[in-house]
Formats: sequence, C-alpha cells, structure tokens
Amino acid sequence: MENASARNMWGEYLKTHLEHVFEHAPKTCYFGDNETDANNFAKMTKKETKKAVSHSLLGLQNRNKPLPKIGDFIVLTNWAGEAQCIVRTKSVSLKPYFSIDSTYVQKEGYGDKSLEQWKSYYWNLFTNELQKFKREPRESMIIVCQEFEKVY
Repeated sequence: MENASARNMWGEYLKTHLEHVFEHAPKTCYFGDNETDANNFAKMTKKETKKAVSHSLLGLQNRNKPLPKIGDFIVLTNWAGEAQCIVRTKSVSLKPYFSIDSTYVQKEGYGDKSLEQWKSYYWNLFTNELQKFKREPRESMIIVCQEFEKVY
C-alpha cells in the first residue's frame, strides 16, 4: 500500500482485528470522479448513509480492473488521498443499467435517493468514463453493484 494514511488506518484496524492480518492489503480509492463527489461520498460512507457504489463493467474491463469480490476491504479516501474509513464488500451483482431499482439506489445514498437522480448522475459518470475508450453508455450496459459495510 503506497498511501501512508491508508497504511496507518489499516494498521490501526488490524490491531483489534487480528483475524484479518493475513488478508491482502486493501485497495485504496475514493468514490466519484471529482473532488466534490469524492469528499461528499467519503463523508456519507463514514456516516453510513452510503452503503453501495456502482461501476460500469465496460469501464472496469477497459481499465483492466478486476471485479470487486465479497470480503474485499477498501480504505476509502477523500480526493486528497487522506484515509477516511475502511469498508468491506458484502455483495456484488451485475445488472443492466435499465434494471437498477429504487431499493438499490437507496443504498447508494446519492442526492435525494431517487432513481431519476441516480440514473442522471451515473449516466454522466459513465459517459465521461467511457469516452476515454471511445465507447458510449447504453441502457443495456452492465452495472457492477457493490454493496459494503463500514468496518472502521
């Protein structure tokens, strides 16, 4: 783990969770693609109002990123890379964009938690992400729905 702040937080977590000392070092990241969203999502996750995050499968594939797995740890940072909390993946499901429902959107905790606002936000996010690969989002694109719990 290159991020000192994340490494320190992971070390503090392990002091009281020895059962996880043989786990792989967690991924370190922020949610969102800009400073405002990254900092807001970190705060929401710390308060446990954000319990899920979504990825486009095509975006993960084009960036050569693996699918999240149940049990994965993430040290969530703000935009500046300062560790904010640790989350652990509880479930991962693949769904077409058009089938995302309000139950899942509530777990995301974004904005007013409406399906319409979620779809607008993520459509723009995926559009920006996929443009880099000369691709466009589609209603049928597969979304990786990752649910997590804050553990530290």
